[in-house]
Amino acid sequence: MTGAPPVPMSATLAADEVLARRRRAGEQVLPMAGGEIGLPVLPALRRRLAAAAGLNAYGPVPGSHALRASAAGYWGRRGLGTDPGLVVAGPGSKPLLFALLLAIGGDVVVPVPGWVSYAAQARLAGAHPVPVATAPGQGGVPDPERLRTAVAAARAAGRDPRCVVVTLPDNPTGTVASPGTVRRLADAARELDLVIVSDEIYCDLVWDTSVPAESPARHAPERTVVTTGLTKNLAVGGWRTGVARLPDSDTGRSLHGRLVPVASQIWSSPPAPVQAAAAYAFGEPPEIAAHVAACRALHERVVRAVAGRFTGAGADLAPVRATCYLYPDFGPLRDRLAHTHDVHGGEGLVRFLGERHGIGVLPAGAFGEPGDPLRIRAATSRLYGEDDEQRTTALAAPDPLELPWIRRNLEQIGAALADLTGSPVTGS
Repeated sequence: MTGAPPVPMSATLAADEVLARRRRAGEQVLPMAGGEIGLPVLPALRRRLAAAAGLNAYGPVPGSHALRASAAGYWGRRGLGTDPGLVVAGPGSKPLLFALLLAIGGDVVVPVPGWVSYAAQARLAGAHPVPVATAPGQGGVPDPERLRTAVAAARAAGRDPRCVVVTLPDNPTGTVASPGTVRRLADAARELDLVIVSDEIYCDLVWDTSVPAESPARHAPERTVVTTGLTKNLAVGGWRTGVARLPDSDTGRSLHGRLVPVASQIWSSPPAPVQAAAAYAFGEPPEIAAHVAACRALHERVVRAVAGRFTGAGADLAPVRATCYLYPDFGPLRDRLAHTHDVHGGEGLVRFLGERHGIGVLPAGAFGEPGDPLRIRAATSRLYGEDDEQRTTALAAPDPLELPWIRRNLEQIGAALADLTGSPVTGS
């Protein structure tokens, strides 16, 4: 076949497959590469899905009225009044993002570093990704001044950038862009006539509220699309449900008119039983809210502990305020790592931690970073236990770090970093 865009396997999914094979072969591995949330499904949510198992009709392409109304209420409680008629649901926020790129058309500005699939999806859509670096500590939001420069250069070269993707909070860095950065991004997008696609799948996992996660929809409501889902806050990645909030404007209504036909040709309709469960979840009854709060607290406790080990080893790390991701920079240890282990970049770090210590992480290059910087992304969301009994115990524990299986995981990370750096590593 000729002419097909060259798209690699998703780096996170590929790494998970490798680790799964090693585990099946009897190796002791610690999966910290993928973003799977290793927590059990809330029983009340399971019951809703089971009760809806008989729903086998396609249903409306953009999703059931119940789901769209529930999602509108979810956003309304966050200060984003939403017309259910401008909500589109799909089988996961990932395909929704791809469908949005198809419906918007043109080239796509992506943050660097940024989630592994943004640039790949742009290429799949026949577009050109326009990479723009984020400022330190402002992960997920392209630096507004660099955005202006990059878009001007792309247009001068005959490219056609029409949208900019942002992530709030950010994957891979776990940081939350400040309201000022988001506001300046919104101003730049308006000046440049770009649609903003705001991926807010982690918005319920902000545990450090000293810097609020503020949607660009507050500052450029006429041109901001917001996407989210249940994959991260409720750990139901396999259920594949996502929702998009389109702006209540001429731009939004025109985009809706293009997005729904695209969806009709790709997935026909979201899975009906999952829609029923999602409508209940987006309504945020007390049991859902309490479960999300418990998950958020567990993420915070464990990710802070792992962050302490990275900084204790001498790596630089921007303050992590949300999610379960860390993006440590081992640049300060460059000479030592090169001399002691012949490690010169993120790829070498990945090999060292994986081959010698069974710890799976990803290099910064997987997230669009140029060259091979001495940075990696590590996810802590699979450290909570080997089965649902252990994970449920971790959710309820007054101090999950005292649980023997979590303590062992932290000790394994500390031992690997001590081997890497040649000095003891401690952390809290």
